[in-house]
Amino acid sequence: MPTDILQLPLQQFKGVGPKVFEKLNAMGLRTIEDMLFHFPLRYQDKTRLTAIGELREGMDAVVRGTIRASGIARGRRPTLIVKVDDGTGLTTLRFFHFRRAQALQLKVGEIITLFGQPRLVGGQPEFAHPEYQVGERETELEDALTPVYPTTEGMGQSTLRNLARQALTYLAQNPPDDLLQGRLKDAPSMAEAIALLHQPPASVNTQTILEGRHPAQLRLASEELIAHQISMLSRRARTLQLQSARAAEGGKIAKAIIDTLPFSLTGAQTQVCSEIVEDLKKPTPMLRLLQGDVGSGKTLVAAISAAHMVEAGHQVALMAPTELLSEQHFRGFNQWFEPLGVKVLWLTGQIKGKARREALAAVEEGEVDIVVGTHALFQDHVTFASLGLVLVDEQHRFGVNQRLSLTRRGKNDITPHQLTMTATPIPRTLSMVAYADLDCSVIDELPPGRKPITTVLIDTARRQQVIDRVGAACREGRQAYWVCALIEESDALQANAAEIAAAQLSEVLTDLKVGLLHGRLSADEKAEMMAAFAANRIDILVATTVIEVGVDVPNASMMIIENAERFGLAQLHQLRGRVGRGAIESHCLLMYQSPLSQTAKQRLAVMRESQDGFVIAEKDLSIRGPGEVLGTRQTGLSSFRVARLPEHEALLETAQTVAEELVRDDPKRAEQIESRWTRAREAFAHV
Repeated sequence: MPTDILQLPLQQFKGVGPKVFEKLNAMGLRTIEDMLFHFPLRYQDKTRLTAIGELREGMDAVVRGTIRASGIARGRRPTLIVKVDDGTGLTTLRFFHFRRAQALQLKVGEIITLFGQPRLVGGQPEFAHPEYQVGERETELEDALTPVYPTTEGMGQSTLRNLARQALTYLAQNPPDDLLQGRLKDAPSMAEAIALLHQPPASVNTQTILEGRHPAQLRLASEELIAHQISMLSRRARTLQLQSARAAEGGKIAKAIIDTLPFSLTGAQTQVCSEIVEDLKKPTPMLRLLQGDVGSGKTLVAAISAAHMVEAGHQVALMAPTELLSEQHFRGFNQWFEPLGVKVLWLTGQIKGKARREALAAVEEGEVDIVVGTHALFQDHVTFASLGLVLVDEQHRFGVNQRLSLTRRGKNDITPHQLTMTATPIPRTLSMVAYADLDCSVIDELPPGRKPITTVLIDTARRQQVIDRVGAACREGRQAYWVCALIEESDALQANAAEIAAAQLSEVLTDLKVGLLHGRLSADEKAEMMAAFAANRIDILVATTVIEVGVDVPNASMMIIENAERFGLAQLHQLRGRVGRGAIESHCLLMYQSPLSQTAKQRLAVMRESQDGFVIAEKDLSIRGPGEVLGTRQTGLSSFRVARLPEHEALLETAQTVAEELVRDDPKRAEQIESRWTRAREAFAHV
């Protein structure tokens, strides 16, 4: 909202003293504008009377009648019971908590008007603790539906309704400018849309509001999505004004790496490498997202990209979400680059004291070409001599600001190129919102020779059969992962579950070597265990989800996931991707605990039916919503006030088009729209 009056604090409203304001503040409600965008969760219909004879279970109903009987039923807990008659039927009111004055007020012969949701008991309607008013005078019915707001302890609905009414009065007196000027056809004004959502007339189909389909919501969601697109375009424009290092023309190091490979790049890898190298040769920073399903060869593409920058005399930083994965990347990169005279350093939080000081000095002096690490890479004291390219693995695990902070690590004025990678395919809907500032490359084919993974659902009651099957496979020279989960996300409890499973398997499969991997082990212990498994010195690796991302053991051909119903789809897909990485036929057994919820049934059915990460990602979005799929903290999606995905997916194409037109043709108006919608939320992804 451009009008300053809507930025006034709520303290000036009637009924808002220091204590109330403190509670409002805790809910994120500080200004008139905040109150206007605090929309109801649902609505009550107090606009008409309902005859007792027409009452249905669960409906909102205002009933007016005469009290025919009133008394206290004695028992373990005294209950005030009142019978009300309106000529069309009789209903019972029950009060399990009541005061003596209340019992005296509700006496036979009095007229009562009540509101609540009846339930049918023995075919007769009953109300438990309804709102009510006693007296001959007619209680006025509401003109509009009554809003029920999201609230917190100690903040009643009557207070929030009163504040919303006062805020709507300010809105009517200070309507916001129409910054879209007819770009949205047949849409209500912003003021009309806000007012309708707070006080819908009784004729409105509230189901359309609850589902996000009402024209008032579509009007607001459209402008919000346009504002978000403008903010992403603005960020990209700011980035493109910066200067970056340019890759070498020759590509000798990259060619040398490719020549040592025992296989050829896939067509998709070749295409993506070409797109990236073209970006790296430009004088402005690359902002590119690389999507590729589990095992599609993203790491190799990252190494080839790094080779081009190193050849041009610049450094490369590779950031991974876990020490285990960062070490794997280090080993892979070292294997490719060391024979070519390229210095690769592994920098993690485990490196301390003198060794750390020496490592940091080597990075700052330019004696190191490629630095691989975890979040330790973006701590303030790490400085690069000439950082040319930042590679970020598993993009969704990092906040945007973490990712961007690496771009400020160089001693010179160049801004490094950025390639962010994810093995969690992102539905196009989310990509258009969360990564609209990035160019996107997709590796959409797997390397040749990869066998499909057979996925089976099995009740945990048949656990012994699963153990026997795993034992038989391992005796034939195969290896297996056995993944444990608990509802509690505690390292200690997760580790305990894994320890119990490992002990049970060791007890039954005495001739096989069982290893154990969980989050409480040190980085060295984890690395040692993974190295033993990779070297085939361990037959079954019992683990928590620390093995989820990126670990590569081609001989592992069985994945058993206990309590699979407790995992999200993306996580199940990632875990399953740990097998099927060699030429052996692979299997994934999803063990579940009956009975399954409807959502769990949906998830497991998707896993059984599909191995396409993009199909799975779309299903995941429809089941869980965008905040859970991507992590709202990282994407800014949690900050949307009205827009909801995937419900408002259809608005995205228009939002992109309108945002591009405004930025190009009317930058001042574009800035006003961006400010209107982003002012109240944390600045997202500013360079």
